[in-house]
Amino acid sequence: METRKELRYYEAKKRVKEMKDFYVHLFTYIVVIGFLAFLNFRHGFEAYPWVLWPAAGWGVGLLFNAASAFRINPFFNKNWERKKIAQYMQEEGEEEPHQRWE
Repeated sequence: METRKELRYYEAKKRVKEMKDFYVHLFTYIVVIGFLAFLNFRHGFEAYPWVLWPAAGWGVGLLFNAASAFRINPFFNKNWERKKIAQYMQEEGEEEPHQRWE
């Protein structure tokens, strides 16, 4: 059986990998969008700035990746989790002693 320290180590290792993957994704985004912007500016940005479409589309994906890697969630944050856990624990305490979740 794994100890609590080992579990924390594996969880920390997983978070570091997610952050590393995000930085690789960010670097790739900068290089590819930079190259596409160069091509667009060289061959008529004034006519049609098409580089904005892939930059915006990929940028949305990059934002979701960042939110996942850095644990940013404005809707279901730790405070919300704490309130819900307390609510369910209180509800469980008021009911019969049998297990409700099985």
